[in-house]
Formats: sequence, C-alpha cells, structure tokens
Amino acid sequence: MGILVISYYNQDIVQKYRFSKHMDLVNRLWSFCHTLRHEGVDYSDYIEELTYLLFLKIAEERGINIPKGCSWSDLIIHEKETLLKKYNDILSELSREKNILGDIFIQPIAKIRYAASLKKLLLLIDEVKWTDYNEDVLGSMFEGLLEKAANESKKGAGQYFTPRPLIDAIVEVMKPNPFETSEFSITDVACGTAGFIISAYEWWKTKNVPMTKGMREKLFNRTYYGQELVIRPRRMAQMNLYLHGIAPNIKLGDTIYEPLDEKRYSCILTNPPFGNKGASQVPDRKDFLVKTSNKQLNFVQHVVSCLDKDGRAAIVLPDGVLSDDKSIELWKLMFPICNIHTIIKLPQGTFLPYANVKAIVLFLQKGVETSHIWFYDARTNVESITKKDRPLSSKHFKEFVSCYGSDPNGGSERTDMGEGGRFRKYSLSFIEDRNYNLDISWLKDELNDSNYEGITAENLIRDTIDQVKDLINDLKDVLTLLEK
Repeated sequence: MGILVISYYNQDIVQKYRFSKHMDLVNRLWSFCHTLRHEGVDYSDYIEELTYLLFLKIAEERGINIPKGCSWSDLIIHEKETLLKKYNDILSELSREKNILGDIFIQPIAKIRYAASLKKLLLLIDEVKWTDYNEDVLGSMFEGLLEKAANESKKGAGQYFTPRPLIDAIVEVMKPNPFETSEFSITDVACGTAGFIISAYEWWKTKNVPMTKGMREKLFNRTYYGQELVIRPRRMAQMNLYLHGIAPNIKLGDTIYEPLDEKRYSCILTNPPFGNKGASQVPDRKDFLVKTSNKQLNFVQHVVSCLDKDGRAAIVLPDGVLSDDKSIELWKLMFPICNIHTIIKLPQGTFLPYANVKAIVLFLQKGVETSHIWFYDARTNVESITKKDRPLSSKHFKEFVSCYGSDPNGGSERTDMGEGGRFRKYSLSFIEDRNYNLDISWLKDELNDSNYEGITAENLIRDTIDQVKDLINDLKDVLTLLEK
C-alpha cells in the first residue's frame, strides 16, 4: 500500500510540473494572439492556424515523413519577403496529397496576412523542443488555447474537453488491450481531439510488449477509431493520431442522426457533449429502444448498438440520466441486455470552467444481464474542483481505481464499504423497488460547500445570457420555418 501511495504522490508531482510547463507555453502562444487580433485574425482562426504550424514542427522533431518542400525546415528558412507565398504554397500542396495529409489539410486558408507576424510566430514555435513534452502535446496545447478563447469570449468550449486525470482513470480500469482478441478495436463516438484514443494508446505502450510486424500493422491501422461532428477538433484528432503513427480513422459526421454503420467495436470510451442543443428531433433509428430527443440517452443507445457481443464501454454523462422519466424507461429495457455494473459520481466542478454540471461515468458490458450495480461516490465530502486552487488530479480517482479491480468488465472481487464508505453495492431488486431510479446517495454531506467559489454571480449571469441567446436563435429558426 505504501508503494501505491508513493506512486500516486510522485504522479501528482509530475502532473503539476507538466501542467506548469504546459501553461507557460500556452500563455506565451496566447500572448501573441492579442497581436494578431489587431490585424483582424480572431481567436479561433489563430488557434486553427497555429495547429498547422505546430503539426509541421512536431512532425519534423519526430522524424515523420512530410512531402518534400513542405516541411518545417522548408518553411522557416524563408525571410519575410518570400515567407507568406511559401506558407500558402505549402498549405496548398499538402491539401492536394492523396492520403491522410490531404484530408487533414483540406481547404486550408492562411489567416495571417503579414509576413512579419508569421515570422515572429515561427521563431516562437521553433525555440521550443516539443518532444520534451507529453505525447499529446498538440491536443493539450489546442485545449489550453481554446480555454483561453472561451474565457475571452465569455462562452464555453466544453465540447472539446474531458479532463486528463479522468480520461487516464477510465482507461486504467477499462484496460483497452489491442491484442485482447485478434479483432479487438477501440472507438470514441464523440472523440473531440482524440484524448481518450491517445490515452488508450499510451496505456498500451507502458506495457512494453514485444510486437511482431503483424502486430504493429494491426495496432496502428486496425485498432483505434473515432467520430466527431465538428471539423476543427476532428482535424486535431487526425493530426494527433498521425503524429503517433496511428491511422487517423476519424469519421466526420453526426453520431446520433446518421444511420448506424456495420462496424462494431470491442471497447468504447466516450464523453458525449452535455446538453440538448441541436437535438430537438427524435432520431429515426430502429436500433434505439427508447424514442427521445435527449442527446445523452441517444448516445447511450448508440454506444450499445456499436458494441460487439460482450463488448464494454465507459460513458461520461450528466446526473440527469440517473433519474428522469425517459432514463428510467431506458434502464428498464437495458438491464436485460447489458450489465450496467459500475457508476462513479464525479467531483463537483470536474468540467469547470466549461460547464458546472454534476456528472457520472457509467460502465457497462453488452450481452450480460444486470444483477446489481456498484456505486462509487467521489463527490460527497470532497472539496469542489476549481481550475486554479483545487484542480482535478489522479488522487481524486486513486481509491476508485483500486476498488474497481483488475477485471475491466467489473467482475473482480469487490468489498462493500458500508454506509460510511464510498463504494456500495445495490441489488437489482433494490433498484426495481426504486422504480429504476439510479440517483442513489448514502453518505451524509458533512462538508459545507454551499459557498462553492466556482459558482459566482458573474458566471451565472453570463451563462444565463448565453442560454437566452441560444433560445432566441432557436425561436428565430422556428419562425423562419413557420414563415416558409
């Protein structure tokens, strides 16, 4: 046990050090963004263009093949007089590639219009050795800059983010071994910048298993998949996987409203977008047991449809899915076909500053009936997460990972900690007596967190204004349809 504690202590120190270095880079790159704002380049355009440049620099450091004349070295040697033309030529050339590079750089438009600004940005990027940072440095940088943009514009960007400590804890208990079976595959049906996929790959790398040529071909080309609705994070996901040598099998499209394809997966790790914006219609899907416009419940149904027989999944969801009417209807139908074996209640503030929503992670296995559910409460009597003073870290999930056990399908021998513990087992009959309401609490809240500093009057007002604006836009759309 002492070794375990020391391991997590050291891990926290390493995480804090990496976070500090990472934020220093984010702040340096962000400071340059303000210069470009005066030149007419907005935050989102700057961030997207920055990803092109970081991709070329990291690709060169890692020795990844880029077409002749299009590498980082080919670009940075140019002086101001020829720089903009060379940069546009490189983007155009990469967009014409008949491979994944052409897909990544499809329709690129250079937003920086002044050679002096571009040269300054190139030198800023070039002075950093990016391979000294963690493997997902591109995704982390993108997320850090988006966070800055979200704060500046007073609007959230939560659709891109799942906190890294949460991702790593989920991957640790789900154990996505690419060679568990000959056809084992992993996907994230709402992948954003591919955080879950990269973490799953990094988890496997730590096992240091010798691989044959055939194993490598399977690992890099037929293991990792994803889907994303929004072009920018999908582009980032493709870049991320390409830089890791992984075939970027990231489908662009609407997970819920498009027809289900034939591909099935062994393991699904996902954090679908919270809220129901853009989900006013009930999907026309014959595979969905419950007809609803609730986006989160539809993602749950989609995940189950996408799983192989005996496949497993971990899904991040808001607390509302535990107890509302449509959820209860779904759980009644799901229990005979899925083993919903574990639910963890996440700490309050896990997704700040993008969303102040209570959330859970639901773990299930397809093809096995539910006989009981284990609940882990990581929220009650835990100080709420804040971005600066109390950030989410691996220590928040240390006990959960231990309690979960070594079986990714929740079949390990487990111990009910009783009314005073965080890990409890509830039988199916108990849940049936509650009419399938899964919002179960047993710990007495002894922590007075009513003055939670993550919730301020200013934030609440801004969130309300954003919600009213969204409502007005929705009403305008309805009015347009009525007029037609």
